[in-house]
Amino acid sequence: MVFNSLTFVAFFIVMLILHNLPFSWKVKKINLLLASYVFYAAWNPPFILLLWLSTVVDFFVGRALYNQQNKHKRKLLLVVSLIGNLGMLCFFKYGGFILENFTSLVNLLGMDYHPAKPNIILPAGISFYTFTTLCYTIDMYKRKSEPVKSMLDFSLFVTFFPHLVAGPIVRPPQLVPQFETPRKATQQQLMNGLFLLSIGLFMKVVLADSMLAATADSIFGSAREPYGALDAWTGVLAFSGQIFFDFAGYSTCAIGVAACLGFVLPENFLYPYGAIGFSDFWRRWHITLSAWLRDYLYIPLGGNRKGKFRTYINLMITMLLGGLWHGANWTFVVWGALHGFYLWMEKIVQGFSRVKVIPISAAPSGEVGVLGVLPAPLKTKTFRNFLLAMVTFFFINVTWVFFRAPDFHSAWMLLKSMFNVYPKATPSLATLSIIKVGVIVVFMVAFHWLMRDTKVLSVAGKMPWWLVGLIWSVLILLLVWSQESSSSFIYFQF
Repeated sequence: MVFNSLTFVAFFIVMLILHNLPFSWKVKKINLLLASYVFYAAWNPPFILLLWLSTVVDFFVGRALYNQQNKHKRKLLLVVSLIGNLGMLCFFKYGGFILENFTSLVNLLGMDYHPAKPNIILPAGISFYTFTTLCYTIDMYKRKSEPVKSMLDFSLFVTFFPHLVAGPIVRPPQLVPQFETPRKATQQQLMNGLFLLSIGLFMKVVLADSMLAATADSIFGSAREPYGALDAWTGVLAFSGQIFFDFAGYSTCAIGVAACLGFVLPENFLYPYGAIGFSDFWRRWHITLSAWLRDYLYIPLGGNRKGKFRTYINLMITMLLGGLWHGANWTFVVWGALHGFYLWMEKIVQGFSRVKVIPISAAPSGEVGVLGVLPAPLKTKTFRNFLLAMVTFFFINVTWVFFRAPDFHSAWMLLKSMFNVYPKATPSLATLSIIKVGVIVVFMVAFHWLMRDTKVLSVAGKMPWWLVGLIWSVLILLLVWSQESSSSFIYFQF
């Protein structure tokens, strides 16, 4: 089930009614849990078994990890959880990828080995709920928080339908306490939630699907052919906008839906195309994944505590695995490697320019990206910083080529086209498509720059009610006008 479907509209109306009826809090939580399973079962009902397995195993293993005093038994329990979660993820998401690369390696060594291709279906959102349960068991091993007392609360924490298939990736302290006491949205929460839901659907349906997807698909779908620089850049910029509006649109919908039910989910995007530098980008793009990688991979590897060389290695490992998390393809690994390289270069430049940085221990909550440090003057909207933001945006677009291209040959052809290696290539995009993408991208980047230090609800709260109503009405009208299909969100495949 997707947010941009009439099925979800009916589902959500029923859920709002049930959640506001005078039932006991336990009954309401059961309703939410059953609704979450129905929401997930709309894709493929048998995969609910994986959710149940992950939930039950990690609930009991987590409790045992917290209570067990024997160090060896605690490590054994952690290994059980890691094998269970990562093993399931590796089989369903990377099974075919591992077999394909193993086959290539064996054949390279002179053995004629051609196994049957595995017919593995990727469960929706497996990367997201696996990371959600993993952070629980790791926290229990480190005794960062107490175990969840109720299986019902833990099940809801894992399967709560707004965040289930594409995040935000939540931690136990962010959501579990909200299930322990009765929750119902206030009138203001309900209005804010519906407004965010409208914005998220507008981003997905109108901007990502109706305005940008066709152009991006046209260029990347034929990326093995040479393009002129204008066509190539238009296609890449179209995808740059599409993936932001699609994924940030989902996160905005998720936060809005949760707010309508009285719950709070963490922010996942903070105007990333207004970022000044690459550590700032990862502080703003997919924030919950960036924080997860920082806390459960980068810092355990040693972070920036063991010298410059180890810091660079830890950064690259983190970004390589972050790239692989997105998909079973070497192009994603290169995408992660490019971001790791960018972070290296940023650290080197900061070292030479003596830019003041804030160490992890001194930085405000939520202010630290994967890099672990944050340039101090990032909130200053100067012309110099704007130019730095545009340079950052330029290099981010280069990485999107590897993220979207189906293979390296297509990515290389498109990169050469972007830098005008084929000046005599036949134009392929209509002038109207180029203008449409150009206008949307310019407004998107300008909006990100102007809004980089604030939030939509904060701005809306300062507007007169009639102006908010007018904007809201326009969003809904454009949604109704543009709703031709209910295509899935891009990040469902991850």
